[in-house]
Amino acid sequence: MKNKFIIILFLFISCDNNSGFDNEKRLTFIASEGNFGSSNASISVFQGPNQIQKVSNIGDVIQSIKVHDDKLFVLINNSHLIKIYTITSSGLSLPGIEINTHNSGPREMVIVDDYLYFTNWNSRNIKILNLETYFIEDSIRVDGTPEGIVSDGSYLWVAISSGSTIEKIEINSKQIVETFYVGNGPQQMLIEGSLLWISRTYYSPDWTEIYYGTSQIDILSGAIQIKEYDAGIVCGGDMMKINEQTYRTYEGGVAPIKSDLTINRTAKIGSYNTNGLYSADAHSDYIFMGTTSDFNGPDTVYIHNELGEHNFTYIVDASPGDYAIWEASN
Repeated sequence: MKNKFIIILFLFISCDNNSGFDNEKRLTFIASEGNFGSSNASISVFQGPNQIQKVSNIGDVIQSIKVHDDKLFVLINNSHLIKIYTITSSGLSLPGIEINTHNSGPREMVIVDDYLYFTNWNSRNIKILNLETYFIEDSIRVDGTPEGIVSDGSYLWVAISSGSTIEKIEINSKQIVETFYVGNGPQQMLIEGSLLWISRTYYSPDWTEIYYGTSQIDILSGAIQIKEYDAGIVCGGDMMKINEQTYRTYEGGVAPIKSDLTINRTAKIGSYNTNGLYSADAHSDYIFMGTTSDFNGPDTVYIHNELGEHNFTYIVDASPGDYAIWEASN
């Protein structure tokens, strides 16, 4: 969902419509990355328009969060930790469980059956956490720094952000079975039917220019499409699914990607300063757009429904970077 080393500025103009999101059985978790080296990352918990809990000073840069089976899993990049919290209707039960990843630099995760698979920049592998024992059982080595990871149930698909490839890994054998060239800087991914969508962000050799692209793999046929965008057109690399379509961050909002990988500009949600959107994601038919001005809180997250209407504005700590939703089962 994110490029953690680009700070962007964001201006929001919208109507206010709270209909549909004020659900007492639904909790929204927003992870604020905090400041590198400061261990001031936090998680804010909201119920409808109201913040009901904030867990502060969790560690040094929260990279990603995920809800699974009444648990919130948190990867903390520069503290090299996984934290696991039990979720109740009143928020997160503290203090939670802490697992040391041993200087691995954890990034993104996916859960398949009883295992959590997570990518690691420092150790250049995918580590495998047993969700019954909370023991890291094994790892899968890759050539480069892995970022995004998704699964179709039989295979893991891993983006090598330092290069130009996607690795297809068989879950049972834990072996790389195929490598796909998709263009420079693959990062975030999502699977839509038989299509694997990949957002790409990469830099000029002197790090003065940022370039963006989108690629697509047909996971049945192996066919690949690669699209480069003109400099400055796309901003950020977060991808999400809205109304059964794949969207990515674009010119201060999010816009659907056409079958030829061009951007459908007329259907863009959000019309903001392109230097303002720090992160974006979609869960349970709601779209989250997080903003920051200078890496320092308080920062703001704007929530839209799937029609693009503004529902809520949340105030959170520095650099909101990831989002998750939990709904009570009864």
